[in-house]
Amino acid sequence: MADAAEQSFAERLCEYELPPELLRQALSHRSYCAESPPQSSNERLELLGDAVLGLVVTDHLYASFPDLPEGDLARVRAAVVSTLALAPVARALGLGGALLLGKGEESSGGRDKSSILADCLEAVIGAVYLSAGVEGARTFVLELLGPRIAAVASEARLGDPKNRLQELAAQLSLGLPLYIVQERGPDHAKHFTAQAVVGGEHLGTGEGTSKKDAERRAAEEAFVALLARLPAGLDVVQPAAPYGAG
Repeated sequence: MADAAEQSFAERLCEYELPPELLRQALSHRSYCAESPPQSSNERLELLGDAVLGLVVTDHLYASFPDLPEGDLARVRAAVVSTLALAPVARALGLGGALLLGKGEESSGGRDKSSILADCLEAVIGAVYLSAGVEGARTFVLELLGPRIAAVASEARLGDPKNRLQELAAQLSLGLPLYIVQERGPDHAKHFTAQAVVGGEHLGTGEGTSKKDAERRAAEEAFVALLARLPAGLDVVQPAAPYGAG
């Protein structure tokens, strides 16, 4: 990693006043630390940052979307804090160039691996929390993720889940969603589990006392998961039917 990239990244975080050694730890992948003792890896900071991220996002969702039920809150949070959602944010921040990687990880393209980028971003969030406290971490997280949180939460409230998923899958040229449904229990107390498969990938699971309910819940989870992968700025086609129609 070039010193210039690390310095440039540090300048982007200057308002949070991170001590240089703390920022260096946040950027240090375990592969680098194995070759550069006694540098500590970012794994402990990642654990802390993951908890801080979850708290900030959940608190923001709870306060900002009072009409969103618990299940939707959980799904929106999961979509926003997933590796798929965090990695593009880390790339936009220039985190890839600032990473400290070992030679093997460097040669295998580690600077653009989504898992490494997302983990490192969580470590940076942990470092911001240690340096600037809860409010500093809140500001940092919401500056990065606020627009995506609003978009995903808004989509979670609009339209019938199966219609929404079909529209989004078509927009992304993934074909029609498929639903794999299993049932169990006696005739008078059936319980259904559905899996939503989009583009050959299982993206959502739902349960219910009817096949329709299970499929709708699976579609909603799959929709939120797919929405988290959208490139920033891509408009989503909105279905006309309100939730519960059909």
